[in-house]
Amino acid sequence: MKISYYPGCTLKTKAKNLEEGAVAAMAALGVQFEELKRWNCCGAVHSLADDDLIHHVAPVRDLIRAMEQGSEKVVTLCSMCYNTLARANLIMKNDEAKRKTINDFMNEEKDYHGEVEVLHFLNFLRDEVGWDKLRGSVKVPLNGLKVATYYGCTLVRPRNVAIEAPGDARLMKEVLEAVGASAVDFPAATTCCGSYQILSNEDAALEVAATILEGASKAGAEALALSCPLCEFNLGKKQAELLQKGKITREIPVYYFTQLLALALGLDPGTYRLDLNAAGSAQFLKARNFPVDVPAGA
Repeated sequence: MKISYYPGCTLKTKAKNLEEGAVAAMAALGVQFEELKRWNCCGAVHSLADDDLIHHVAPVRDLIRAMEQGSEKVVTLCSMCYNTLARANLIMKNDEAKRKTINDFMNEEKDYHGEVEVLHFLNFLRDEVGWDKLRGSVKVPLNGLKVATYYGCTLVRPRNVAIEAPGDARLMKEVLEAVGASAVDFPAATTCCGSYQILSNEDAALEVAATILEGASKAGAEALALSCPLCEFNLGKKQAELLQKGKITREIPVYYFTQLLALALGLDPGTYRLDLNAAGSAQFLKARNFPVDVPAGA
């Protein structure tokens, strides 16, 4: 099975550990991700200004790339990329005036009318792979691993593009349980991680991150799983600083859910790049006898 795939910028740089394990896992499950040709940055954040159509050009161009591949669907891994692509797609489907303006502006591109469906990887796993096939493909069950499932903002907001309802988010839980882990629910699972406030108002962003991490820890989680590079930075890479400032009581390893998926499928540890996670992430899994590589000097 082949499916068009949009990676986005960060997955080719700072978040290779989100992408590489997912691509390898899909290959192991008989799915080939066909990366879009000539894709560009999606713009990262959907513009809320009603007349700011220029910001929708980037995601629409990516959707045109999928249409040019003859695809009816395109999958993405990054939560923010999904949100931006899906919301731009709705504009092109439902707003005739905006659609015409955007298509007229991109006069060297094919006209686009919302022909492609945007899927997040979690939806694709459920609908196209299925939990039974996933369970039957597990080589290294994640038995005994208690993982908090963190969705953040952009997978469940706004409702017209949410992969599931904010108060009933369970897809990541179902993935983790299919591979043997114990998924831990906690109240802050759909709370914003602080997003780009980490750049403009770092103290406020760190307070939010601390609340999320402490909430997961108090709920009994040993680790946290997520699907967004910005969330991983705020909740993973910033933990040492949070601990030093006394804002959290202990560090909690943070993983992309795709890394845990690749681990459970028995793939080579090099495919899911624990060397790019915060220090201690690999040691945590190694201490529980999972077959992972511990980066040199970690």
